[in-house]
Order: sequence, then structure tokens, then C-alpha cells
Amino acid sequence: MRAARLIRLVLLLQNRRGMTAAELAHELEVSERTVMRDVAALSEAGVPVYADRGRSGGYRLVGGYRTRLTGLARTEAEALFLSGVPSALRDLGLADAASAAGLKILAALRPELGDARASVAQRFHLDAPGWWQEPTAPALLPELAEAVWDDRRVTVRYRRGGTEVARELEPYGLVLKAGVWYLIARAVSGEQTFSGHRVYRVDRFAEVRHSGEHFARDGDFVLPAFWERRAAEFARSLLRDEVVLRLTEPGAHRLPHVHSDRAAAREALAAGERDGQGRITVTLPVESPDVAFEQLLALGPEAEVLAPAALRTRFAEAARRMTQRYEAATPAEPPGTADGHGSVHA
Repeated sequence: MRAARLIRLVLLLQNRRGMTAAELAHELEVSERTVMRDVAALSEAGVPVYADRGRSGGYRLVGGYRTRLTGLARTEAEALFLSGVPSALRDLGLADAASAAGLKILAALRPELGDARASVAQRFHLDAPGWWQEPTAPALLPELAEAVWDDRRVTVRYRRGGTEVARELEPYGLVLKAGVWYLIARAVSGEQTFSGHRVYRVDRFAEVRHSGEHFARDGDFVLPAFWERRAAEFARSLLRDEVVLRLTEPGAHRLPHVHSDRAAAREALAAGERDGQGRITVTLPVESPDVAFEQLLALGPEAEVLAPAALRTRFAEAARRMTQRYEAATPAEPPGTADGHGSVHA
């Protein structure tokens, strides 16, 4: 455990000009006293860690010291080769660069770890695109990716509804979600920047031209946090209707698994009212009565729709039809089932 922490400490200092004891303690999740002991141990081992005294002091590596990848464990080496999504790299035009980087990593690894890439490839494959759609990359994705890398403004034409709008954008990042690429950018007009970052579907760009002008990124912007927040807001914005349900305990347990927004389902359950018979009544936000019908049908008899009345009537009719279907005469067994060898595995 300590050896892994010492390696992390060296790598942190190698990738930054200097860090205080408090910053290192936060990154390594240890106390500042432990950091001081670790630094002393590294110095005794010949690692040139220098301590700057004073209020603004800290630790840094001197003499251009660089560590090598020879200390990688097998799981760490395999994780490096698992970290990229092949289809995303290909779409961005980075497949060759990723291949070259992989070869350099292999060259730096200990000989006994040289099979790490093959080991991962035989066990894991990351397939980003969703089902039932062609995994085609938007034509203008490479141009946008280049602008994102270079922090360069772009002038675009973007299809919105049945029209095209012209925008000058500061492209901050690209996100691949279920096979669809999205650009996160700030729209600018002259010297004035509209408030906040916005999300654009890359396949709706009709034109992208580099302006040649670079922009200064907002240092407080964190792409993963922004996307997580915006994705949650988008999912919640789709829930425009409500249904009132009475659930059994099994139904309450399964509700978050059948609803399109698990967080919304859990919030509804937390605010629900329980009766003395082990049931809970909840008000559940849904996209529409049609979507609610498809989702809640999976709960079967563990859920009862109380409102709206039209949806309750629809469930009652479905229940009657199902009862009639199963009360009919038992059909003849399909061929191959009598001897127990006709099962099909999906």
C-alpha cells in the first residue's frame, strides 16, 4: 500500500511544478504528517524531492527528474489499454495516435507485461454506439475535435428545427453518449459571451470554419461534472406528467428499475405515504401516459394506478384481456417441450 502511494506522490510532483503538503495529503487521502514521512523516505531512496520553506512553499522535483513506467503492475498496465473507446478514437481521427501511444507504452513496460494489450483485447471490448442505429461518425466531427484541442473559436451553421442559424462558438469539449456525439460550447457574438455553456448535437452542424482566434478557457469548467448535471436536467425535463400509484413492497423495490429516471422514482418513494397493509402510495413524474403504461405494465399486480382515471381504465382493460387470455383452454405444448429438451437460451 505504501509503495503504491509513494509512486503516486512522485507522479503527482512530476506532472506539476510543485505541491504543498496539504495538496498532496488531499490527493493521496492521508495526513500531512504522512506526506512528510513519505517525502523523507523518497529522499533517502535517492529521489530528488526538494522542500521549499515558507508560507507559499511546498515540494517539487529537481534536476528534471522523470520516473519511468517500469513500476507498473499488471492491472495498471491493462487498465491503460482499456481506457480508450476504439470507435470514439476512430471518429475523432485519433486511431493512429492511440496506436503509436500504445506501442510506446509497450516499449516502456517490463518484458513480462508485454502481453497486456492482447490480454485486455481478448477479455474486454468497449462498444459505445447504442442498439438499433448505424454507428456513423458525423462528417464535421474531426474539425470540431481539432478546435477543442486547440481552444480555437469556430464559426458554424447549425440546423435547428427547419432552419439554420449562424453562431460563433468557443468549443469546450465533446461527449459521446449512446453513439451520439455532442459538443459543449459557449456561444459568442462579437466580444459578448452568452451566459453559460450549451449542448449541440454534432450531426446537426452544417458547416464548421476555424476562425483562427484562440479563446481563454474558464478554469472552473469541469466537463464530466457539467455533462452529469446537464444530462440529469434533461432527463428530468422530460417528466411532464404525473401518475398516482399504490405499490406493494416488491413493487416499490422494482419501481426504480422500470422507470426511465431512477432518481425521480426514488424521490417519489421517499415522499410516499404508507398504509397499515405494507403498501405505499406515491405520486410519480412520468414522460406521458403512454410511456407510463409501457413502463408500469412491467410491475404487473405489484402496482395499482389510482390516477389519472384514463390510465387506470387502460390498465383495467389490459388486466381483463390478460385474464381472459389465461382463463382460456390451455394450449397444446409446442413441439420439443415434452421431454424438457426444447428450451431456448437468449
